[in-house]
Formats: sequence, structure tokens, C-alpha cells
Amino acid sequence: MLRTFAFRCSIAIATIVLIGCSVNYSFTGGDTGNAKTIQVSFFNNNAELVEPTLSQEFTINLQDFFLTQTNLSLVKSSGDLQFEGEITRYTITPMTANAQQTASQNRLTIEINVRYYNREDESKNFEQRFSHFYDYPATTILQGSELETAYEEIFERINQNIFNASVGSW
Repeated sequence: MLRTFAFRCSIAIATIVLIGCSVNYSFTGGDTGNAKTIQVSFFNNNAELVEPTLSQEFTINLQDFFLTQTNLSLVKSSGDLQFEGEITRYTITPMTANAQQTASQNRLTIEINVRYYNREDESKNFEQRFSHFYDYPATTILQGSELETAYEEIFERINQNIFNASVGSW
């Protein structure tokens, strides 16, 4: 009985301390400070090879990532935290060859240039490039569900890196 009471008191004190802090933390390790809103502008595709839906899919994916990882509200302009940038690289390159001197594996690489503005703490502003890749068999055509799988893997890694660079506190 006494142990249960002590445990409940510990939980209550920890909750009060967390609520009372002026810094806004999430369980994912994000420190959004006093920010309440986030703005993710459209990421244009400036790569030499242009995949038609890539800009829209990446922009929406980045918005969704931050909305699920933080308690910020998405706004169209004047966000406390702002992301903008462009897709600078979309390449497919052969990675390994087989005995017939043909590619047996290809690699899709996507690179995103990101500008981050923190209106609450301008010392955290940055411009940085983030990239990741997806390897797939050369016999596979990168379209449909295979392309979606590639995007999911690449976006997950790039978004996590953007999150860590901007609001990650680990």
C-alpha cells in the first residue's frame, strides 16, 4: 500500500515537473521550445532527372512526419518553425555487376537541400543537404509498389535526419 502511494506520488511529481517546464519535449526526443506551429513549404524538384510526383510526395511526407513526432500545428505561412528547400538529386546508378558484365543491382539516390528557420531561436537556423538511397535488383523496374517502397525507405531516413538536425535533442 505504501509502495503504491509512493509510486503514485513519484508519477504526479514527474508530471508536474514536465508540465511546468517551459521547454516543450516529446517522447521522440524532439525539443520544439516554445514553438506552436510548423510550416513546410513545397520542395521543388531541381534534379536533372525529374520524377513527376516526387516533390509533392516528399513535401507531404515531411509534413506528416513532423505532425506525428511533435505536437506542432501545421500552418501555410509564418510558422514558428519553417522548412523550405528543393530536391537537388534523383539518380539511378548501377551498383554491382554480374559475370555477364551487366548490372545486377541498381541504386536510387535522392538528395534534398533543406533550409530550416526557427523563429523562436535563430541560432538553430541552418541550410544542409540530406540524402539516402535504396538498392534494388537491376531486373526490377522502379515503378508502382517498388517505387513506393523505395520512397518510404528513403523518406524515412531523410526525415529522421532532418528531425534530428532541427529539433532532435539526443
